[in-house]
Amino acid sequence: MNEPEIDLRGPPNYRDRAFAKLTAGAAGLVLLILGLIAITITRRSLPVFHEMGLGFFTTKRWSPPDSLFGALPFIWGTVFTATIALVIAVPISLGVALFMTQVAPPRLAKPLVYLMDLLAGIPSVVFGLWGVLVLSQHFDLGRSFLTAGIILAIMIIPIITSLSREVIDTTPPGDKEGALAMGTTRWEMITETVLPHSAGGLVGAVMLGLGRAMGETIAAALVIGSALGQMTLRPLAPGNSMPAVIANEWGEAQDLHKSALIALAVTLFAMTIVVNLIATGIVQRSMKRGQGT
Repeated sequence: MNEPEIDLRGPPNYRDRAFAKLTAGAAGLVLLILGLIAITITRRSLPVFHEMGLGFFTTKRWSPPDSLFGALPFIWGTVFTATIALVIAVPISLGVALFMTQVAPPRLAKPLVYLMDLLAGIPSVVFGLWGVLVLSQHFDLGRSFLTAGIILAIMIIPIITSLSREVIDTTPPGDKEGALAMGTTRWEMITETVLPHSAGGLVGAVMLGLGRAMGETIAAALVIGSALGQMTLRPLAPGNSMPAVIANEWGEAQDLHKSALIALAVTLFAMTIVVNLIATGIVQRSMKRGQGT
């Protein structure tokens, strides 16, 4: 005879219902704010799209006095500096995360965690000023794409490192101990057990770091050089990015010029959302694969 199932959750009460409504309201509020931001800035950007059409994204010339606004060099500068930042930051971040979780003793790993958290809390303007005073002058890098990329790399290293550390820590201890028991070296255990298990989450952490690098404003504006129309693969050349040009020109912009700057913000907003959605999808797919579904 089958025994009746016992519901361990207990009967719902007003506290549970209130908590459910509170959390649903908080989630709805976030979506509402995001939607209002998107609607507001999109409406304010329409004049320049009516004037330029798709040429706004394909034209290289940016000349407010002539009512010409081509965003292509700024889109290029944003992607180029973010790519430089990732090339520098990803190996360092993954190396530090693996060292903290797989190699370092607890008495050393804990201070490193605090150091990463401290680095993440430093204001971006401090990094920008350091880039102007040190990298630009004493290392002869000038105000360039490379200087901006290095500064952005320093800023996203704590983000990628912290997320990577959390992902790597989810590797089942039994899997690691089993690999070591079979005679593998520590490096083989990391490459054959830890990294395959954490691959999706690590890619998600890198993508989130990319989104942070693309959206940085003050630090990039200080060190990138503010050169209009510059599209080149030379890292030491001056350039510009969407956040930097918005920060530099907003104070004196009027009418169509202001609409063009808002359109840059819309473009950056859309690019950042796409990057974050890709990161979320990669992480979720990795979790499903890990669960065998």
